[in-house]
Amino acid sequence: MESGAGMATAVDLVVIGSGGAAFSAAIRARALGRSVVMVERGTVGGTCVNTGCVPSKALIAAAAARHGAADAGRRHPGISAAAGPVDLRALVEGTQDLVDRMRSEKYVDIAASYGWPIRHREASFTGTADAPAVQLVGADGSVEVIAARHYLIATGASPVIPEIPGLAQAGYLTSATAMELATVPESLLIIGGGFVAVEQAQLFARLGSKVTMLVRSRLVSREEPEVSRALEAVFADEGIRVVRSVRVTAVTVDAATGGVVAAAVAAGGAREYRAERVLVATGRRPVTDALNLASVGVQTGDRGEVVVDDSLVTANPRIWAAGDVTGRQEFVYVAARHGAIVVDNAFMGAAHSVDDASLPRVAFTDPAVGAVGMTEQEVHAAGHRCNCSILPLEYVPRAIVNRDTRGFIKVVVDDDTGRILGITAVAKDAGELAAAGVFLLEGCKTHTDVASMWAPYLTMAEGIKLACQAFTSDPALLSCCA
Repeated sequence: MESGAGMATAVDLVVIGSGGAAFSAAIRARALGRSVVMVERGTVGGTCVNTGCVPSKALIAAAAARHGAADAGRRHPGISAAAGPVDLRALVEGTQDLVDRMRSEKYVDIAASYGWPIRHREASFTGTADAPAVQLVGADGSVEVIAARHYLIATGASPVIPEIPGLAQAGYLTSATAMELATVPESLLIIGGGFVAVEQAQLFARLGSKVTMLVRSRLVSREEPEVSRALEAVFADEGIRVVRSVRVTAVTVDAATGGVVAAAVAAGGAREYRAERVLVATGRRPVTDALNLASVGVQTGDRGEVVVDDSLVTANPRIWAAGDVTGRQEFVYVAARHGAIVVDNAFMGAAHSVDDASLPRVAFTDPAVGAVGMTEQEVHAAGHRCNCSILPLEYVPRAIVNRDTRGFIKVVVDDDTGRILGITAVAKDAGELAAAGVFLLEGCKTHTDVASMWAPYLTMAEGIKLACQAFTSDPALLSCCA
């Protein structure tokens, strides 16, 4: 029910945001019979469906189809195919149709089905730590104040734009705005080397851009170093230039060409890198600036993230946070899990806590990157005696018949117990391997357990078994299915 300025509508839960964490929490709360009001200042659905996972993976799939046609003859004898120029406007419009449909079916219609209202307003906290409320300001200046038993901050994160002189004037792209282009840039500089950066690099290279990546350390630096080496080899084969250990110091516009020029410090001294456009993919920052959190006793960290404990409650016991705004792992399935945890803890006294020990991570490159659990470095840092098996895909039958043996599967174990602590793969369908790895880690399986488990022949998942067999056997001396 709408109310005038200074008046309050009391509900069980106010959710600020409308992405994965917000919807998961609202669905769970309504299933428990609680009343919910959701507040969204922008487009319903959050980053994933609107500007992140859904549109980017749809475009990646389209680019992969084009690349497959261009590469078919080299990889598969007897096959002839070709790839023509890309009508990016049509491709983007088709992707937007998909986004619009999924937003309607999975967000707007879901809210209507469960019966919670979505207020399209700007939200900020008001009141005191003991009596918090949320003030909603409409585009017409109208004000509504809502008091609730509990509040969930699920405002997500936005791209971090580094403070590089001239960058703003150069008209930089982000992973979101790049998907609104009408034509494929002839050439593209990408600043950054994380999951988003590598996906965007391969996407645009396969659409026809000449791509150069400017990376401060190495590609996907939080994962195993073998991942970086494998991706660099793949990218080199596809014409993507990766410049490591480089720091961009300024960006200017070339008056003669209208392109961008990035001045940088790299190995050997000063360098210049030129392209038609520049895309920034240097991470994301939690969105909390306009929430007035301090007034209700909620603390924020150095990056603006809402400070929570492992139960996702803030310093104010009635205010919670979930998803990217907490500064934790930025995956939509993490956000969704957070939302459900918050509602169970707030209304059921469940005392659930976040445990991401077996969290899977995926980069949708081709071959993909999939990982679960700890890296070798993290295992050592945790005080375990570590042992590793790294199986090149040339020993995986599925990869051989695919005629694509680029990549590897790595299994990291506690050498004292044999327990698997981490699995990393660069392979086709590596995300599926990471998902399978979740069950192995959750089940506390050892490499000996997996080496004797069933694994269907000619599946990529068989590679996990083969990697575990490689702890005690030479994979070159194993016959098929042995």
